[in-house]
Amino acid sequence: MIGITPLEAWIRERVRLDSELTGSAFLEALKVYQLQRVNETIDYARRNTAFYRHHLASLQDLPLSDLSGLARIPFTTSSDFADNPLRFLAVRQDDIAKIVTLRTSGSTGEAKRLFFSEADLELTVDFFHHGMSTLVQPGQRAVVLLPGEKPDSVGDLLLRGLQRMDVQTLVYGPVTDPLHAAEAIASFGAHCLVGIPTQVLAVAHSRAGVAIGKGSIESVLLSTDYVPQTISQTLEEVWGCRVFTHYGMTEMGFGGGVECEALDGYHLREGDLYFEVVDHETGETCSDGETGEVVFTTLTRKGMPLIRYKTGDIARIMPQSCPCGSILRRMGRVRGRWEGAVRLGPDRVLTLSDMDDALFRLQGLLDYRATMSKGGDGRFRLHIDVHGSEVGSPTDSEVLKALGGLDTIRKSVAVSDLEAPTVRFSAEGRWTTTGASKRKIIVKSDPPG
Repeated sequence: MIGITPLEAWIRERVRLDSELTGSAFLEALKVYQLQRVNETIDYARRNTAFYRHHLASLQDLPLSDLSGLARIPFTTSSDFADNPLRFLAVRQDDIAKIVTLRTSGSTGEAKRLFFSEADLELTVDFFHHGMSTLVQPGQRAVVLLPGEKPDSVGDLLLRGLQRMDVQTLVYGPVTDPLHAAEAIASFGAHCLVGIPTQVLAVAHSRAGVAIGKGSIESVLLSTDYVPQTISQTLEEVWGCRVFTHYGMTEMGFGGGVECEALDGYHLREGDLYFEVVDHETGETCSDGETGEVVFTTLTRKGMPLIRYKTGDIARIMPQSCPCGSILRRMGRVRGRWEGAVRLGPDRVLTLSDMDDALFRLQGLLDYRATMSKGGDGRFRLHIDVHGSEVGSPTDSEVLKALGGLDTIRKSVAVSDLEAPTVRFSAEGRWTTTGASKRKIIVKSDPPG
């Protein structure tokens, strides 16, 4: 029997809703809470941040009478951080406990800085504590393959959340040596792993990872990036475990939503964040079930409130109720990022998620890097660097065949908009990431060398 997501009881307690409220009455009470918090956030941000004082200066008819009124409010984007991130600061700098610096995805590589107060970080620890209770039980052991050496890093926050569950935790850090990581996991006797999709896949395909076998690792949580379904299936086959996905980004305070035992979409952190899905081009709100761009508004953050922040992630709000029995909204699995799409023709767009679905099906392929350039003749050139498993790797012909199976690539080659893709196997290994930056198609003006 599938257990109901623990986030429902947690949100009920956090929002202080009557325990007797059920069904539509519960959802209505949650919306009332969220509307109140949205209005409080708008007022707080206008009074305390230079950015929103200017950005929302012309906003009239406040407070909002309905959550649909959010559609009147302009979006906040990643580029807004670049000029002067201090304009988003709502408290004194002395009250900031954690500053995270990220590189934007633009060609200038400008940095954006995010600020969190101690109270903001505590909200994340609380979410991790309750969200992880689906995957691991008191007395068990977990290994975290995420950055954790610095105080208040994502691995450290997760460690603190797991400690509240009496779960013994090893914060190993991002994987650079899959064999060593697998040996550490086996030695520690881990029941649960948390890590970056391609890095956990590399661990599973290492000799020591295969030797772990089935029955030891009970659950895996994949986070920080788009999760190809084929990676989840491979981990299930190798270790006989359940594979969950988590949705979050640094701008959210690291945590946004997590799957329940149904493994069918994220239950969202609705006490702290309000989510929307909008049309990427028009900005209009999408109906439930329609795919668009994820947008969120912070409801409880003090250090750096964000209002209608465009994430760039592709997803949808699922219209049907969850098999676990919860009536909370669910977001379907993120399908990649809008910025990672390359238009090859009027009706042909290539996305990293399309290539992921094709390439990660290949036995022994652990990771790859896609580089797109455009030659002097106007044709696109796609080059793939591949890293294969130490116990077996696909051939270049297998990689090319998988790419050729994608309609976008096949049709673009047929009409000469795209040259035949090229493949190179990398002896260096993976393109290691801490999870702060997400995988994407690298677009260059010159052909890849």
